[in-house]
Amino acid sequence: MSKVILKDAAQLELMRRAGQLLARVFADLDGFIRPGVTTMQINDRAEAFIVQTLKARPASKGQYGFPFALNTSVDHVVCHGMPKVDEALKEGSIVNVDITLEQGGYIADSSKMYSIGQIGEEARRLMDTTYAALWKGIEQVRPGATLGDIGHAIQAHAEAAGYSVVREYCGHGIGTQMHEAPEVLHYGQRGTGMQLQPGMVFTIEPMINQGGRGTRGLRDGWTVITRDRSLSAQWEHTVAVTQSGVEVLTLREEERVAQGDGRTPLGAMV
Repeated sequence: MSKVILKDAAQLELMRRAGQLLARVFADLDGFIRPGVTTMQINDRAEAFIVQTLKARPASKGQYGFPFALNTSVDHVVCHGMPKVDEALKEGSIVNVDITLEQGGYIADSSKMYSIGQIGEEARRLMDTTYAALWKGIEQVRPGATLGDIGHAIQAHAEAAGYSVVREYCGHGIGTQMHEAPEVLHYGQRGTGMQLQPGMVFTIEPMINQGGRGTRGLRDGWTVITRDRSLSAQWEHTVAVTQSGVEVLTLREEERVAQGDGRTPLGAMV
């Protein structure tokens, strides 16, 4: 990756707009994702909403040759799950939906976990712990903090709950390109790594496994699963470093109501 690209106020406003639009995509899917819906139906609905309603572009489609508008990672799939016509969601499953959106030349990236019908207590605990770990990482974001502070906060929270942190995949800078500097690891030591400064924009997207942290890729060249086939969960937000703290650019309405406007460090919800 090249050097970090700091965003000015005008660029941040464009990224804020993209993030707000992306939050609307998840709001549209909230009442749609349920048992019996296929992962391809999720993809098609999201793409239609992005293109037709929001007049934006699904940034993942065509990126590195990926053919779909989003990723759907079910149960033991860690990340990059490909939507399928014949993959119907089953009662008790969990699924991560990872979506990117571009408008005005800037990209927003976020993912959300969905429970399919009634899920087990252990699956719920994994989802909730992963979400809390994401916010533990976000809480560290402010000028003068380091990338290691973010990774350490996430790792400490996940491992204290008995889970493991996937290490092969990480967050990343984002702007006019999907992947910019820096890489944002979800494990690490306090006080290490790049120091944060206002204008930096990047994703935080921890992948937390119920079992071991080992992963393996499938033959499709995209899908990554847990090596021991234990459940995996992931949540993601795009965040900006401000003069005084952090702004969550992809904050969803239910989070905004529960926690505030996303422009200051916030406590985890669980």
